[in-house]
Amino acid sequence: MEQITNRPLVFFVVSVVLMSLAAWIGEAFLRRDKPLDAETREDFSVVQSATLTLLALVIGFSLSMAVGRYDQRKNYEEEEANAIGTEFLRADLLSSAEAANIRSLLTKYLDQRIQFYQTRDPQRLAEIDATTARLQSELWVTARTGAAAQPNPVTALAVAGMNDVLNSQGYTQAAWRNRIPLAEWSLMISIGIFCNLLVGYGSRSTIAAKRFLLILPAVVGLSFMLIADIDSPRNGVILVVPQNLLSVMQSLPKP
Repeated sequence: MEQITNRPLVFFVVSVVLMSLAAWIGEAFLRRDKPLDAETREDFSVVQSATLTLLALVIGFSLSMAVGRYDQRKNYEEEEANAIGTEFLRADLLSSAEAANIRSLLTKYLDQRIQFYQTRDPQRLAEIDATTARLQSELWVTARTGAAAQPNPVTALAVAGMNDVLNSQGYTQAAWRNRIPLAEWSLMISIGIFCNLLVGYGSRSTIAAKRFLLILPAVVGLSFMLIADIDSPRNGVILVVPQNLLSVMQSLPKP
């Protein structure tokens, strides 16, 4: 399931096929074996309307979850940029040697963070994570060494700023791993299948009515694709652009 939701376009195709198959089963088999009469159609309409309403609520709820997670990823990108830019300035509070070392490491670290947001290759992402962890260790050792050489409240600001840089990266990682649960996807797909089954079961036998059976699967598939696209940090079209990190990189003094 996770592999499919990470590919919104594939998820759209699979969803349309499943929903269309459910509508066809309802129209071709259920309606033929147990046709609706005038007495039961009214009750059936109530059940069908309630099921479609439930599907709309679940889709709306899932979309809200996906948008919230997308906004969270954008906010943490902004926090990372602010933390790195602030620490680049606070490096002046340390000695000249540590300040120059921290600025050099921060420039490399900033480049890795930008690549983290832009890459889609899993292998390249693993390399970025490894390099980021190494740079974080070097940054912390340098800041700690500089503060230990001059232990005072002024140098403590540089250490606190470095702590913000490291924490912001951890918050970003947690936000990117915070996805819509698979149980929510299973529930939404199941309700969608039952809705299309009911629509097919309650459809008329005319050719025009059969054409309408394709509309609900397409709409539901598009809704699922949109939710999966927003919820997927790397494989969709709607991605978080590291514009704040890029702005900080452009503002840094050129060597």
